[in-house]
Amino acid sequence: MTKYYEIDDIITEEEIVSVIFQKAASGVGIDPSSETNYIETGSKVELPFWLAHELQLRQVVSINIPPCFDQKTRLEIQADCASVDLRSRCPFFYEFGCKIAPVVGDRTIGFLLLSAFKNRYKEVLTKAHTAAFSATTKFWSILTNEEINLYEAAQSSMASFKKWRIGGPRFQKAPVLGRKRKSTQ
Repeated sequence: MTKYYEIDDIITEEEIVSVIFQKAASGVGIDPSSETNYIETGSKVELPFWLAHELQLRQVVSINIPPCFDQKTRLEIQADCASVDLRSRCPFFYEFGCKIAPVVGDRTIGFLLLSAFKNRYKEVLTKAHTAAFSATTKFWSILTNEEINLYEAAQSSMASFKKWRIGGPRFQKAPVLGRKRKSTQ
């Protein structure tokens, strides 16, 4: 499921999700403050996504939709996508959404991710090419890690383009063209 050496993927799967136990479980030390290591059927517990997913595959738990994809977030994204602070909800919003959607069986998460990315993509690229540094720091605080990578790539490509446009020769003569042919006579 994870890319083993990919740190972003590991952090994404550490996102906490709410689960409900479908079966009783004993010998689990999920809550250190608990006197017993027993979890009853119907107990609601918060677990990291990687563990919740494995337990769901074994039909021990059912995973609830995380708060970062709840109705409130959906309405905010529909109203004004560019100003929603997705980073505070989930730093890897898009990656986590792609992982959680098939697990919880909610097809609307895919549409939410698509509409959010399409609308925010324009804003990210516009700011990357035009924003001053002072405006950038405030803007960065609401971007997810995927959007920050996109922003940095856009800035890098713009800097490379400006460097190419201002500097050096644009065309170079091929070394083969500099030689004269030998006379055949």
